[in-house]
Amino acid sequence: MNKKSNKLLVIVGPTASGKTALSIKLAKKLNGEIVSADSRQIYQGMDIGTAKPLDLEGIPHYLLDIKNPDQPYTVAEYKEDAIKIIKDMQKRGKLPIMVGGTGLYIKSVVENLDIPKIEADPALRQKIEKDIEKHGLDYVFKQLIKLDQEAAYIVDPKNPRRIIRALEITLLTKKPFSSQRKSGNPLFDVLEIGICLSKTCLPAGRQKKL
Repeated sequence: MNKKSNKLLVIVGPTASGKTALSIKLAKKLNGEIVSADSRQIYQGMDIGTAKPLDLEGIPHYLLDIKNPDQPYTVAEYKEDAIKIIKDMQKRGKLPIMVGGTGLYIKSVVENLDIPKIEADPALRQKIEKDIEKHGLDYVFKQLIKLDQEAAYIVDPKNPRRIIRALEITLLTKKPFSSQRKSGNPLFDVLEIGICLSKTCLPAGRQKKL
């Protein structure tokens, strides 16, 4: 790495797949620093169930514990914060390593997504939240999928904030949430590593022993 480098290493995979251990090992070897891309690890106190790294082994980590649980944090905000941090790392000759399990966070940076800037509607959000309290999160997620089937691939079904926001945008604009994210010109030279826990999660013909 040098100060002119535009490289970004991305490590993706499910919770508890070993992303953190691999990212720390590579950061030590490649003079890197780590940017978290997890929509739950950004919140303080949400350590259980999120596999939030507790032993950072001296490697700088960014975008962990930056918000209280009651504070909203949009994908657009994440993209802006992450890009600023990544560019600062590159200027300092560090290899930025983005690690996470929130696909939309990663896509927002890697694909330079143009995130729709739709103002929140408090009344609509309150209605959706009441539906979650009455029927459960899965019920509301299914309502979203009925309106936007592609949302199933980009919205975390266990994250109420993401589900509420996606459904809110879909209802307010009367357009599928997934169709409103347009890719721009790439910002970084990206190498993406995916961790798979079993051979069944790889498409046929791409299964390899590591």
